[in-house]
Amino acid sequence: MKLLNTKNLAAVTLTAAMGMASTSAMALEDFTVDPDLNPATNNSFVADKITGGYAEVVTFGVGTFDVSIKWDAGQFFTNDGVTALTAGLTRVGVDYGLYALFNGRGTFSTVGNLTTFTFTDAIFDLFYDDLVDTSYNQPLTASFSDPTKQWSVNNNADDLHLASGALVVGAGQLNNTCVGLNCGSFGTTLTFALENPYGPQFFTAPTPFFDLTLNAGQFNDFPVVAGQTVLINGSMDVVFQKSVPEPTTVALMGLGLLGLGLRRRKA
Repeated sequence: MKLLNTKNLAAVTLTAAMGMASTSAMALEDFTVDPDLNPATNNSFVADKITGGYAEVVTFGVGTFDVSIKWDAGQFFTNDGVTALTAGLTRVGVDYGLYALFNGRGTFSTVGNLTTFTFTDAIFDLFYDDLVDTSYNQPLTASFSDPTKQWSVNNNADDLHLASGALVVGAGQLNNTCVGLNCGSFGTTLTFALENPYGPQFFTAPTPFFDLTLNAGQFNDFPVVAGQTVLINGSMDVVFQKSVPEPTTVALMGLGLLGLGLRRRKA
């Protein structure tokens, strides 16, 4: 089965990020999590979205960027991303932490007041912090190819590798006249592969699990200047999907909208 055409998906992702796509509600895919990684405890729950906060270091070149991101999961949602599940149920942030490290690079261009970012490479890894004690080291600059210029962690001997993946497509846009919050948005689609043995013990259903993760977020204002490095923060939503064969317009639009994590709107 072939993934969606990358050019078409990129166009849909960017169009939706710019707020020009339909805002009708999209059904999110359910998945089951066992927070104990032990079916005997019978503490599994069903969700369809994960939200969290991120911090990213971006280094700009002439029309290029390198980025390193750390993301901390804060909450699970259900009911098509509408209903928040309590920490008492999911135990995230209480009995365990959930974090991802993402590194990427790409190109950018500015037309008028809008700067458009397009990813060309990206990889990520998702971890389960068993003792909720992991701390992070922020790099001074970002580099996709240099591990010394990427987020790193301390106190991670207890951390379990749940999943990994790589870029399918990703794009974002910044309003350069905006000051403060919500000055831009982005969407990425990444492959998603559970790592044995812990990945299938945490994400227990469906089987086989989804092979795509679709991520959407917002960022605050920042300068885009060649030779400079900036620290950006914001929020990011994560949902899952299975790859689908090419192509119908409806399928493309549905995947693009899901990838941007649009909130459900009631009539």
